[in-house]
Amino acid sequence: MKTSVIEVHAMLSVWSVEEVEKRIGEVPGVESATVNHAARTATVRFDETRLEIADIKSGVRQRGYESEAPAAASAGESHEANMAPGAPPASPSPAPKTAPAAPVAAQAPTPVAPPSAPGATPAVGDIVVIRPGNKIPVDGIIESGDSLVDESMLTGESMPVQKGQGATVAGATINTNGSFRYKATKVGADTALAQIVKLVQEAQNSKAPAQLLADKAAQWLVLAAIGVGLLTFSVWFWWIGEPLLFAVTLTITVFVIACPDALGLATPMAVMVGTGLGAKNGILFKNASALEDATKLNVIIFDKTGTLTLGKPEVVEMVTADGIAEDVLLIAAAAVEQGSAHPLAQAILRRASKLTVAAPTGFKSIDGMGAQAETAAGTVFLGNRLLMDTQKLSLGPLEAEAVRLQGEGRTVVHVAQSGRVIGLIAIADAVRPTAKAAVAKLRERGIDVVMLTGDNAGTAKRIAKDLGIDSVLADVLPGQKAEKVKELQATGKKVGMVGDGVNDAPALTQANVGFAIGAGTDVAMESADVVLMKSDPYDIVAAVELSRATLRKMHQNLAWAVGYNVIAFPLAAGVLYPFTLSPEIAAMSMSGSSAVVAINALMLKRTKLAGVHPPGKSAAPQARQSGRPARIRKRRRDAATLLSNGRISDDHRLD
Repeated sequence: MKTSVIEVHAMLSVWSVEEVEKRIGEVPGVESATVNHAARTATVRFDETRLEIADIKSGVRQRGYESEAPAAASAGESHEANMAPGAPPASPSPAPKTAPAAPVAAQAPTPVAPPSAPGATPAVGDIVVIRPGNKIPVDGIIESGDSLVDESMLTGESMPVQKGQGATVAGATINTNGSFRYKATKVGADTALAQIVKLVQEAQNSKAPAQLLADKAAQWLVLAAIGVGLLTFSVWFWWIGEPLLFAVTLTITVFVIACPDALGLATPMAVMVGTGLGAKNGILFKNASALEDATKLNVIIFDKTGTLTLGKPEVVEMVTADGIAEDVLLIAAAAVEQGSAHPLAQAILRRASKLTVAAPTGFKSIDGMGAQAETAAGTVFLGNRLLMDTQKLSLGPLEAEAVRLQGEGRTVVHVAQSGRVIGLIAIADAVRPTAKAAVAKLRERGIDVVMLTGDNAGTAKRIAKDLGIDSVLADVLPGQKAEKVKELQATGKKVGMVGDGVNDAPALTQANVGFAIGAGTDVAMESADVVLMKSDPYDIVAAVELSRATLRKMHQNLAWAVGYNVIAFPLAAGVLYPFTLSPEIAAMSMSGSSAVVAINALMLKRTKLAGVHPPGKSAAPQARQSGRPARIRKRRRDAATLLSNGRISDDHRLD
């Protein structure tokens, strides 16, 4: 099955929504269709082996409605078929070629046309040269060079991200100062941006449970208007005996003042604004149900590795002997670890990256224990406790510290220099900077936080204590994670699950709302209901806040729509006679009612929410301070507008 989004015009009111869905569903091969009256679009799920998107649009037109592919699919028939949004389709090439990413000459044996020319869009496998200020055309992996890349339009982060060999880059992001060459891996509808646009449009077209009720109520409202109108005519003309013109005028006023549109737009307008605001802040809701269900969560389970932690070892603590500075300890350890690819060695080298470390001599690896090397300050031994014992090096006062660090589940690296143990380096999976604040905020909002991990209880409890988490589920096998979610649900809890790995996918699916970290696996993101593009646990707080604010707007809009019609019907029917409403006033009231619903939904953009930045305020100040070229700031604002609206127009081409 394939899912695509098409535009549907000529819908007179929300009364047409069910009819359009029914008509599209009658096309052979279509499994389901969901229409968004506010956006004038329909999300269609169909069997691509039986028909194409063109057949669906033709079927829609035959049934009296106009249809075309939305702007986001202007380069093809659907999201699944187009190339880089807004760019001409690329011709497949039998061999990789080198193409520039902007109208500049490429350093390649065979020059090619700039991207603005037909056929210049890179294909999968092409090598692309990126220079300072260039927009990256498609997703890929850097093969040589390094630079800072502005990814704010995808993640909402204002600070550029350092990219080097082996790092992934996303299409439509902006290269700032360096140059690099990268191989295109994803183009067209497969790029990160195209997938985000698709998710946003599908979320906006999906229906929250409250909207299903509102749609039914809107249909009954039309019937109620007809019934009240006929009753008004009967009472005034036949029972009271007023003139025919007076009775007909009041009847017309009743018909005109009824506003099913306000009732039908109450929920989708709020959903559109909420999902758009979330996308601009790097929070992608896949459907409206997730937006509504997130407000009901009372327990959120965090997978530890890669979610609450960075997923790679870092130096978390250093203990030095008397008279030894931390820099001396780090320089000695880094001298031995130079050139090593071991994860623990890389952690030490990252910590010592700002120090000047001389190259050692006489390096020797000691199997199962560590290594030794000669430095200007003497012979350095670096490794585990067994190495120290073998070399008859006493820990002295550091003995108790070593026991403490090991008891906390940390890997302890012992460092000795010139025949004396000079310190201990504790290495562990470092906690994400915002994890503790995220846990605290969630607890403030009455949501219990649980940490789920396959690590031993000692390590898990240490990290949980640092983060302020009371409930820990340790020693959990990958296949048991979904069962733990079920156990909590069996107690009546509404459970959210946050994960990033393949082993988290079953639990993400089982949870009431699944949150996937954007830096995680594709399987996890496919299984989740919400994707956090910035891989920041604090975005969970933002997602919950945004969901609650959106639901409040839904309720406000529904209350207004219902209240308006409850008051409007009696006034239009003349219950306050001799005061009556004219059809002209009724028409203005009806239009004003729909306008109030739309304006109230748009006010969500100005609501101050934890972790959610209003449009135009998230990163602009920092961008101005950074001194970037004006054209880069303009491109980022254009991209932010694109995501906020959930679609790509001809003014936002990504070539």
